[in-house]
Amino acid sequence: MKSAAPSIKRSNASLLAADSIVANAAASADRDEDAFHRVTAPTITNDGIAWPIDSGYDYERFSTLTGPLHEAGIDYRVEFRNALADGQRQRIFPLVLANLVLGTVFYLWLVRPSHFPRSQGRGALIDVLAYLMLAGVALIEGLRLVSSLMLSWSAWRAKDPVPVLPPSGLRVAFTTTIVPSKEPIDVVRATLAAARHIRHDGQLDLWLLDEGDDPDVRAMCAALGVNHFTRKDVEQWNQPSGPFKARTKHGNHNAWLGRHGDRYDIEISVDPDHVPLPNMCERMLGYFNDPDVAFVCGPQVYGNYGTFLTRAAESQAYLFQSVIQRSANHSACGMFVGTNHAFRISTWRQIGGFQDSITEDMATSLAVHGSVNPDTQNHWKSVYTPDVVAVGEGPATWTDFFSQQLRWSRGADEVLIDGGLSRFRKLSGRRRLHYGLLLSYYPSVAVSWLVGMALAASYVVSGATGLHLTDVRSWSMLYLDLALVQLSLYFWLRRLNVSPHEEAGSTGLAGMFVSMLATPIYVSALVGAVLRRPMSFVVTPKGDHFSPDNLRTFRRHLGWAAVSLVVATAALISRRALWGALMAPVISSFVCLAPMLIWFRTTSADRRVKRAERAKQRRIAPEIVVADR
Repeated sequence: MKSAAPSIKRSNASLLAADSIVANAAASADRDEDAFHRVTAPTITNDGIAWPIDSGYDYERFSTLTGPLHEAGIDYRVEFRNALADGQRQRIFPLVLANLVLGTVFYLWLVRPSHFPRSQGRGALIDVLAYLMLAGVALIEGLRLVSSLMLSWSAWRAKDPVPVLPPSGLRVAFTTTIVPSKEPIDVVRATLAAARHIRHDGQLDLWLLDEGDDPDVRAMCAALGVNHFTRKDVEQWNQPSGPFKARTKHGNHNAWLGRHGDRYDIEISVDPDHVPLPNMCERMLGYFNDPDVAFVCGPQVYGNYGTFLTRAAESQAYLFQSVIQRSANHSACGMFVGTNHAFRISTWRQIGGFQDSITEDMATSLAVHGSVNPDTQNHWKSVYTPDVVAVGEGPATWTDFFSQQLRWSRGADEVLIDGGLSRFRKLSGRRRLHYGLLLSYYPSVAVSWLVGMALAASYVVSGATGLHLTDVRSWSMLYLDLALVQLSLYFWLRRLNVSPHEEAGSTGLAGMFVSMLATPIYVSALVGAVLRRPMSFVVTPKGDHFSPDNLRTFRRHLGWAAVSLVVATAALISRRALWGALMAPVISSFVCLAPMLIWFRTTSADRRVKRAERAKQRRIAPEIVVADR
């Protein structure tokens, strides 16, 4: 199942070699239609080594955000320090306090008894419907308040680990995977070639976990000196469900753990499109000096940064990668991230490996943090480091972006719906609160959308209203003040951004925008989870294997756009076109139609460029013929 490959050891000589590679690497650059930014992509240098380098991006600095490495010391335990300096915490405190106070005041003002619906004398059914609508308004605003409180709570608790030197002699396996029918070999070749230059004082074996047992993949592994593993045609490792579920990422990893895991102490792993930096081991393994650390993970950043959608997708993850994950360090319970991580193999054996879920990351995180280290009787803990140790690829098309968002949101919904309470019961109080708030994001967005549309439709059909607001001016002042404070806090926290690609001082509005456009996807995910609709694991296409966009890409958006337009039209016809009734269908229509309009604009621009190129070729051709004569 493997080809022979020696263990890899690193020294100062390898550091000099890596510096030489960095100096000589040529980054590929590309621009999209608005020429916003150049793309950074893993490139292959003359000696065959991959390197994600562009002179415009300071990967060296962003891979050492936590500072220099220190000695671990005797009886070491992971230490954390505030991500915000004391002066920054003092400056942000008024914003955090204002966000908490204004959010609470606005909610209590909105649902006070004087705003309860009045009986319209049209029967008990209309009165009951009005109070149901009041409950709907209270639910939407309550979810918004929870989101606001989470932002303040996370900002104040954000912490970074103090990095330490790795323990000597660790037996480490570097793994990545490939599905040959879905992922180009060149993409994983770049990843493996770069992994050969990871520095580690000890045993470091490179492994490729091949789902297809492809002969070309085997040949590549032999040429690079990489161990090859496949579970193809092994029945015990290809089950319909469970830890060895066929055609899943977690099943592939668990099969390798079952076959080779006993040979190693730590596994470091990246997705096949994530090129590791040479200091990956140095920046991650030191925390395993603490016997209670189960895993360490880092941020996910996208190197194919040349299109609007990829830039926006990376920006979308800003709050999670830069604020919420750092907040989790306060309770040593950062969420496991499969794109780049390191984990203690004995812990994975204890919990039964990666958990069987459409997104195994969240389910595995809960399983780890709900378990106890049998040697110390302490709960296992995790470390999130903001150090960028790998550079990957993000979704380049709406099809791939929506597929990614559907998988992530469906996974979070399934964790809550299928056995969520039993998983949470094993967590400590602070960890339970953190994961409860984290998991609430996707379903709360979906529920707010559904309830908002239901409220608008109910008013149009019955004329019943859930709130009796006579002082619209006070409502607008409180709402706008709260929105201004929340945006100010969001923008201020951009100082914590861990992305080496986003420009300093950027607002992150593109990320907020595409998050909003993904709302119909979150609704579909929640409905599918509640109805137990089957959903298979989908590999995000890599490299040139991206999924093209077409009208089917936007089928969910078009369906909701139709519903929104029907409600808005009915409101106009019935003369019930109040601003409150039209707000939900108008906003939802924009959300649903915007991505398709952006796609049309992009494809139209591409066609114009191609037509211009063909016309240029036709003009050149006669000149060539004349010259030949």
